[in-house]
Amino acid sequence: MALTLPAAAQEAVHGGPVRALALSGGALASAGFDQSMIVWDQEAGRARAVVRWHAGAVNALAALPGGGFASAGEDGRIALWPAAPGSRPDRVLEGHTEPVAALALSPDGAWLASASWDGTARLWPLAGGEARVLEGHRGNVNAVAFRRDGVVTTAGFDGTIRLWPANEAPTVLAEFGLPLNALAALPDGTLAAGDVDGMLRLVAPDGVVREVRAGARPVVALAAPADGAVLAAGSLGGAVTLWDAATLRLRHMLDGPGLPVWSVAFSADGRSLWTGGADRRVRRWDVATGRPVGPIGGDSADEVPAGADPQGARVWRACAACHALTAEGGNRAGPHLHGIFGRRMGSVAGYEYSDRLARGDIVWTRETVAELFTRGPDEMTPGTKMPVQRVGNPEDLHALLDFLEAATR
Repeated sequence: MALTLPAAAQEAVHGGPVRALALSGGALASAGFDQSMIVWDQEAGRARAVVRWHAGAVNALAALPGGGFASAGEDGRIALWPAAPGSRPDRVLEGHTEPVAALALSPDGAWLASASWDGTARLWPLAGGEARVLEGHRGNVNAVAFRRDGVVTTAGFDGTIRLWPANEAPTVLAEFGLPLNALAALPDGTLAAGDVDGMLRLVAPDGVVREVRAGARPVVALAAPADGAVLAAGSLGGAVTLWDAATLRLRHMLDGPGLPVWSVAFSADGRSLWTGGADRRVRRWDVATGRPVGPIGGDSADEVPAGADPQGARVWRACAACHALTAEGGNRAGPHLHGIFGRRMGSVAGYEYSDRLARGDIVWTRETVAELFTRGPDEMTPGTKMPVQRVGNPEDLHALLDFLEAATR
């Protein structure tokens, strides 16, 4: 489904973490865990269209020739959209059997590459025809990028960076022993990789490695402008850092919301950086100064009820990206929580639950919600779409329950 918004109603915000960003033909697109893609007017800060078509989180975006976008995600499908998206994509690419984690457009605009958790990457001819399947990684393929010479590069859970020349055997350029989450190609053929240990590693075409610690948490997003002078790295710790690519000197640490940052993208002229993350916002930064220009879209913050427990409100921040407190706030990446206490799980109208929660064999009480955050959703409700979230501090858990009781009545 696609919704094109009238001018008076173009205040939009994602209903879950922003997982991917891309710029194409002067437009900016964002996509996220709420299963939607939003196409933005960059300068006005308003949405041109909100597209909900994928059956699951949208993990990846790429620019297409002519100003369109490619989107892909949890459902394993890749959708090709025109610059003004309609109710359905122009074309759907199918073949992956697990979620697609990343997309990249070739320098000549003729090929789209995809990386998937099914252990393969694929090279799709945009003019039509069969995809080339790239097999060799052991486990999830998390990232894909094209070098300027058109060679496809991939990185994955097995800690390797692999090269896939068109008419030659694939090679392993580097191996680090820890999962790699993100990949970016620089104009000179150097590849930047983001590691699960918080390291930013640059691998030259001859295999020589330079590295710097970008933070204490995994680096999950990387981007470079067309000139390759700067590298932006986003981490699960909430930090966004800008590095001089030639010297690996830190230029700026962006003062963001302190929540996981899943996506980064430079404007065409390299002067602006766009970021997206767990606070559901798309934010713009001045690259030269590292200062915020401002978020786009509507207000993403739920109004905290008067008298609500402040400690509980602080703990709630980790949940606010995916859940609204009121029915009026609507369903986001997760269902709204209005009236949760005494409600049977899997019962909010209009929300597409995972099979486990749809069975509805648990009633939410203080005790069962406490159990959810103590054991974790992966253990209490296996197969749920809810991210693993535990509250280990008993005082924090008690405060969160007090907050929810007051805020969801």
